[in-house]
Amino acid sequence: MADLRGKRVLITGGARHLGRAIAMGMAAAGARVAFTYLNSKEEAGHTLEELEKLGAGPLAVPCDVRKKQSIESAVQTVAASMGGLDILVNNAGFFEAAPFGQLTEEQWDNMFSTNVRGPFLVSQQCLPLLRSSRGRIVHLGSLGGEKAWATHAHYCSSKAALHMLTRVMAKALAPEVAVNCVAPGTIDLGDGDRQFFQRMATHTPMRRNGTADEVVSAVLFFATATEFITGQFLYVDGGLSQM
Repeated sequence: MADLRGKRVLITGGARHLGRAIAMGMAAAGARVAFTYLNSKEEAGHTLEELEKLGAGPLAVPCDVRKKQSIESAVQTVAASMGGLDILVNNAGFFEAAPFGQLTEEQWDNMFSTNVRGPFLVSQQCLPLLRSSRGRIVHLGSLGGEKAWATHAHYCSSKAALHMLTRVMAKALAPEVAVNCVAPGTIDLGDGDRQFFQRMATHTPMRRNGTADEVVSAVLFFATATEFITGQFLYVDGGLSQM
């Protein structure tokens, strides 16, 4: 069981889906949790209530990770409330499919602004706090950063860029801050196209899809691991990356 008692955590995009699961997992491990949200104000309120039940001293902060000023304001709010920061989880991201020939510049730019520029800017803004605490950064990458999906050129490219950013940051921020990446494969959150999930399960060596808890477990590993583990990737994909 991970022990994060006394640790201060910031999770971007923590109101719902995997971000919410990570927030709950961090809180269950004893951390004080702050998270950002963009368009999910109602979900953020529900997540905040659940975190309060765990005694996580939670904080929900609106933030658009595509905008530097919004990030600066959010991080300042978190720092003032929690008195510092030990762990940053760059979870906020965007996913969509688009045929290559119909992919627009706007779609491309929005994907990179969210999935690459966002983690870069948030990490940069949090860096003084994390250096003070010899903290950790965990990026949420994707199997799509390793595998080429024909209808996801902008998504796959953005996650591949985030994977490289992880490697660069691990070198650039050492020895004060460890930087690692969790890369989920097909994770079934109970919504979406059931036929798609069934098809992906048959193609996965473990013959099933992943769960939110399994991604949380990987994030908690990096959050509590020795600082000597840095620049590493943990694929939570049931072996799909080996296919």
